[in-house]
Amino acid sequence: MRVFFNGMKTRHLILILLIFLISCSSNKEKEITQVEVQQWPVVDIDSIVKDLDKPLIAKRAAQIDRTFINLKKKTTFNGTVLFAEKGRIVFEKSYGVRNLRTRKGELHNDDVYQLSSVSKMFTAEAIMILKSRGLLDYDTDIRTYIPEFPYEGITTRMLLTHRSGLSRYESLADNNWPSKKKPFTNKDMIAYYAQYRPDPYFKPDNGFHYCNVNYALLASIVESVSGKTFVEFMREDMFDAIGMYSSYIYDMPTDTMVSLYLPNCVQGYYVGRRKPRQAQNEYLNGVKGDKVMFSNVEDMYRFKVAVDYGLLVPDSIQAEAFVPGSPKYSKRKDNYGFGWRISRKHPGCYYHYGWWKGYRSFFLTDHKNDRTLIVLTNTDKGPNSDVFWKILCDNDMPLAPASINIPVVERLEGIKYPLSSYKNR
Repeated sequence: MRVFFNGMKTRHLILILLIFLISCSSNKEKEITQVEVQQWPVVDIDSIVKDLDKPLIAKRAAQIDRTFINLKKKTTFNGTVLFAEKGRIVFEKSYGVRNLRTRKGELHNDDVYQLSSVSKMFTAEAIMILKSRGLLDYDTDIRTYIPEFPYEGITTRMLLTHRSGLSRYESLADNNWPSKKKPFTNKDMIAYYAQYRPDPYFKPDNGFHYCNVNYALLASIVESVSGKTFVEFMREDMFDAIGMYSSYIYDMPTDTMVSLYLPNCVQGYYVGRRKPRQAQNEYLNGVKGDKVMFSNVEDMYRFKVAVDYGLLVPDSIQAEAFVPGSPKYSKRKDNYGFGWRISRKHPGCYYHYGWWKGYRSFFLTDHKNDRTLIVLTNTDKGPNSDVFWKILCDNDMPLAPASINIPVVERLEGIKYPLSSYKNR
């Protein structure tokens, strides 16, 4: 399991401390090399040190397991779940099968799903990375980065917080794209706005309207500012940078017809009264930034740790992701930051849901109690999110904090976080 604290074996931490104490007691200092670390003996400290929270973790895990077993019976839940609290993965399990028509192919915890709109928080993070490098200004007209875009007065910040007022690109494409067997891309989307100039819903920054076009345009801004394709930037500057090696942005070949199904992932399904129907690939999957990111629960938890420890951008920049983007707009139940919804019912909680072509995804975090619940499914229907919030906000069995030793992770995994904030805390 490639997650931060599981990558940092406790036995290695104990040995590092022992070597440190021995070296301090000696008059002659010696620097420990990576080769020496790799040659240290493997010690099973589980027989020496007892985790005092172990019974409580087991009880909590059993409680969550019972919840999802019941959901599978009542709602035919099919997917993978990860729950973490205070630096530890408490529970991780998959329920159901990969092929809902044949009922074959057991799901596994490392299976990769389409994240749908949960992709947006990763796109927002890419924008924040560019901001931290001084390459982008949130409040500059986006035509600075996309000169051919026909609407003025829209800024990157408005895209991040869904306050641009732009109309849906999906309707624009459905009405005008000549062949649904040919991919529709970000470049096509921008060209269509320039050609057809559909009326916006309202003037820029004059309201809130959740709309996929905002995050599709953000992906195009990433390409313009970084000089890389969105696929390359996300892989090199985010996924590889924090060890999300199973994650990727789907890059539909634009010189061919749309494939029948998505490749190399858990397939999505439409479920109902009749036999489940496998979701086919979609010509709009050529548009990136608002969707078409693929990942698994373990990689997504790595991202959560990276956000908490400032491994991608400094704390001062990361904190803006959780600031309400529409402070004067009170008609909606929840507000929206940079790629995260901000819960009013549960203060200190941030989340995002995703639904797209046979997939549903849920990413819920409680910053106050340091809890995370990630649920990925390959069906278009399933349990209501209320049951997930009940799990996240259950305070009956709180755990003690467990440290995630980032320097040890850097040494053992060979990953460096030069701009990370944890060193200044």
